[in-house]
Amino acid sequence: MKNTFGSAVSLTIFGESHGPAIGAVLDGLAAGLPVDADFIAACMDRRRARGDGLSTSRTEPDRVEFLSGVVDGRTTGTPLTLVVQNTNTRSGDYAKTAALLRPGHADYTAWVKYEGYQDARGGGHFSGRITAAAVAAGAVCQQVLAGLGVRVYTHIARCAGVSDAPLPGDGSLPEEAAPGHFSLIDPAREIPMQQAIRAAGAAGDSVGGILETAVAGLPAGVGEPFFDSVESQLAHLMFSIPAVKGVEFGAGFGFADLTGSAANDAFRMGADGRVVTATNRNGGVNGGISNGMPVVFRTVVKPTPSIYKRQQTVDYPAKADADLVIQGRHDPCIVPRAAVVQNTLTAFGLLDLLTVRYGTLAQKHGLPKA
Repeated sequence: MKNTFGSAVSLTIFGESHGPAIGAVLDGLAAGLPVDADFIAACMDRRRARGDGLSTSRTEPDRVEFLSGVVDGRTTGTPLTLVVQNTNTRSGDYAKTAALLRPGHADYTAWVKYEGYQDARGGGHFSGRITAAAVAAGAVCQQVLAGLGVRVYTHIARCAGVSDAPLPGDGSLPEEAAPGHFSLIDPAREIPMQQAIRAAGAAGDSVGGILETAVAGLPAGVGEPFFDSVESQLAHLMFSIPAVKGVEFGAGFGFADLTGSAANDAFRMGADGRVVTATNRNGGVNGGISNGMPVVFRTVVKPTPSIYKRQQTVDYPAKADADLVIQGRHDPCIVPRAAVVQNTLTAFGLLDLLTVRYGTLAQKHGLPKA
């Protein structure tokens, strides 16, 4: 099992949904970087369930405890290790259906790979619960990026058939919503989204959506042409988020209906003497390398596979067809909670790329001027 990602800055995650705790190890940070506990807590609050009918009734405080790498609010330069306790598990909810493969879940593939020794309680290591540790570590990275003038913003572009307002066309980024609220450019879209999510939940079903991320302030020249391109690095991380089934950058699949003359972004000289593009259809990346324009990409998040409708499945130990009615506590939609996961993992991926390009000391002393 591979649970570590990154080159100059690496992230390891560990734990299971119903184990004592989940956690992460973040390595490759410079010494002396500020770690704002309040900011981390706000990020954790965005991911946290509220038991409000829009998310699972499994609610937990999700307090982050640093075991190493942070002293007096500053990084020490050694591996930063953090844990988040699991305080509200109900493993018995899964006992009656443990032999039944849940459609859309990793139950079958886990049986095949781990020969029945996997921790199946609450999805085990495959659970979205594990993203809480990734958010905590990514929030540290987001703080480092902010100190370098790089800002990451993610909003719910569409959820349950309701669309948010588009990103500003001038490359500026909106302000984040208040902690715990939907990440939306137009707050008026929240109520229709909530109504659609509640309707699906009341019917025993679930819904999905699209998350859009924009990154401002990333200098040109970051990333590699092929295997460690900006796109491949971020896409790898996005596909590591449970339920993400697609990623597109810039115009994305819309390129299929464009001509080359319409798809290309014309280069111009900006007012500050930097090269800019007149449009940003390529999402801030050319040849796998950042071009200085905002990096823009979207992910599609599938409907939560845990639904309360009767489904056809297989009793795996018995090798027989069966019907399944799930037990437990599940989200009718994970899109609102996934926004901060996408945001913080993007921050981690970009900090890794920036450190590869400029070195660890640049995390603390700033990036070279373009």
